[in-house]
Amino acid sequence: MRWRAHTEEELHERVFTALGANRDYRRDGMLGLPGSTLDRRVFPPLPELSGFPLLATMVANPNHIGCHTLGESEPAFGGTHALEKEVVAICAEELLDAAPGSVDGYVASGGTESNIQALWSFRNRLRAEGVAAHEVGVLHSVDTHYSIAKACDLLGLRPVPVPVGDTTRQMKAHAVRHAARTAQAAGVRNLVVVLNMGTTMFGSVDRLEVLDVVEGCGLPTLCHIDAAFGGFIYPLTSDNELSFRDPRITSITLDAHKMLQAPYGTGIHLVRKGYIEHVLTPQAAYVPGLDCTLSGSRSGMNAVAVWMILASYGPEGGRRFCEELVARTDRLVASLGELGIRHFRQPGMNIVTLAATDVPAPVAAAHQLVADDHARPRWFKVVVMDHVDDQLIDRFLEDLRRYRSSS
Repeated sequence: MRWRAHTEEELHERVFTALGANRDYRRDGMLGLPGSTLDRRVFPPLPELSGFPLLATMVANPNHIGCHTLGESEPAFGGTHALEKEVVAICAEELLDAAPGSVDGYVASGGTESNIQALWSFRNRLRAEGVAAHEVGVLHSVDTHYSIAKACDLLGLRPVPVPVGDTTRQMKAHAVRHAARTAQAAGVRNLVVVLNMGTTMFGSVDRLEVLDVVEGCGLPTLCHIDAAFGGFIYPLTSDNELSFRDPRITSITLDAHKMLQAPYGTGIHLVRKGYIEHVLTPQAAYVPGLDCTLSGSRSGMNAVAVWMILASYGPEGGRRFCEELVARTDRLVASLGELGIRHFRQPGMNIVTLAATDVPAPVAAAHQLVADDHARPRWFKVVVMDHVDDQLIDRFLEDLRRYRSSS
């Protein structure tokens, strides 16, 4: 698998060839599948879609139920399933350093599902080895996304939160060691360590040395990387150590509807071979290959959208796009420093988090900054996305200057 940029003609040809390899609800007389094209009475057929492959996929409505990297899948939609398999291979192998063919995965509904899916696979694998759910601890920083708390609640796992430094946003070794040993004393036999490649509020990236500290405590450990935000920027702008290159990392979550600018409801779950089978559902006997995904039926449009974006940019185009965002973020950070506004920024990322006491409330409201706590904010977040151009940054900085000079 080689990730490369495609021309517009190549993009259209690949997608329409994939749709042509699928069975067609109207043409092929499919009697058994509980689906169809979009309802013709509510969504009238569009006159010509030959120039719009994503819209054509949405109308064709392929079902991507199951995990297509495992082998057998629903044959009616094999054409677009193949594009989803390419997405998994590009993300795992080209972006995150996995060996060819060593990772399973699928396009999920988002990072929340992907995180839950990872911990579900881990729990079931450990349960098969005789470890009860309440004996599995999930060690994570307090900055970790709330989906990990959801996963622990749903799966009966023990959360093991670790405080972070207020200025570094990093878990300190002594705090990790204390949390691991406290969990062990409370009956935890195995730990799942969740490391972040871009936390939601700060964009901070956890250090791999956390695993070394945990392993020093003598607890068997699995590692999951939540790269829902950073996965499509940090590996392209930084020397990323949170990848499948390290054999201790077992699964990684990505979100294509953030930095990749895919439609909302598009996450990517990646996990090493030998894990996702632990959540196969034998009751899904009518599904070819059974089903091992949390969501079950999924729109093929999301997978095609991710494939089109990756194939349009290629690695160099993706790197240039991310570097432009980082350059604009650098400029914002430099100006904040000149204004004396306290902030946190992870190098290589496009999130800047400002101390709430340094940002007048009217400025935060006018520019729709996101607070860490809407009732009692300590921090406000700026995310330099594609639409956040130099002019928008300049208006924000000018408002900060005006309010601070008048106070």
